Amino acid sequence: MSFSSGVKEELCRHISPSRHCQLAELAAILHFCGSIGSGKDGAFLQIHAENALVVRKSFTLLQKTFNISTETQVCQESRQAGYFCKVDDQELAKKILQGIKFLDVTGHVTDPEAVSDGLRGPVNRMLIRNACCQRAFLRGAFLAAGSMSDPVKGYHLEIVCGRQTLAEQVQEILRDFEVDARIVQRKKYFVVYVKEGSGISDFLNVTEAHVALMEFENSRVVREVRNSVNRRVNCETANITKTVNAAARQLEDILLLQEKYGFEKLPVSLRQMAEVRLEHPEAPLKELGRYLDPPVGKSGVNHRLRKLCELADAMRS
Repeated sequence: MSFSSGVKEELCRHISPSRHCQLAELAAILHFCGSIGSGKDGAFLQIHAENALVVRKSFTLLQKTFNISTETQVCQESRQAGYFCKVDDQELAKKILQGIKFLDVTGHVTDPEAVSDGLRGPVNRMLIRNACCQRAFLRGAFLAAGSMSDPVKGYHLEIVCGRQTLAEQVQEILRDFEVDARIVQRKKYFVVYVKEGSGISDFLNVTEAHVALMEFENSRVVREVRNSVNRRVNCETANITKTVNAAARQLEDILLLQEKYGFEKLPVSLRQMAEVRLEHPEAPLKELGRYLDPPVGKSGVNHRLRKLCELADAMRS
């Protein structure tokens, strides 16, 4: 099972104790993967999802909020593969749509601007006024249209929305919980995404997926420690390479001075430095300083070696 599937399974098991939170979660599922159709017996309400967990959660929420037992269908056709949750009774469908504030008591759409979008538009704000209902809304949105990458491989959370207004609503609610979410258009869809590990951790906490949160944090710690070790190893490797290259250059310059100029012509401090470097070609600067008489610090050794290199460069030119 993927990490994303594990999160959805945990969210599917989480049932809010309050009816208003259950309605908020049901509204999210309906607005993301629900549709209103018409048949020979009148209008019907349908939820179509590729994941059986969404249909299972829809069953539970419909039963708890409206005491409705629905009909489910599994379609094997390639063009409509997935799971269906269908309410055929027109009056029951109307009751549900009124419950999620899509229709008013007279049966008319509460937001005239949302008529063209149907259920793909934003959820009525009356349903998500409270923080607990906003948490439930995010649970439903992720169940219906969300995915999350394995934290071992990288950090990425996204919720795919059919309309820009719905994406902006999801983004606004996430930002209310201090989760930095952004929107990008992908073909005809609008994707709300989070790329930061801390943001995804906050999302799991907000939606109350606590088991997944612990697993995510464990993977996150391991990944960050591994990255830290890799950075340190790379840094030390670079420093060693730099030291080796500098030592090779110094040895080359000193051998040139020995052959073309002669150590006897060098000042005592530089001659001693050249001899010590030849005797200890792999020693770091601090160690070279201890071999001198009297001992010299790292900066003093560096200064003398630089003088030797300048003399060698002068002889080459």
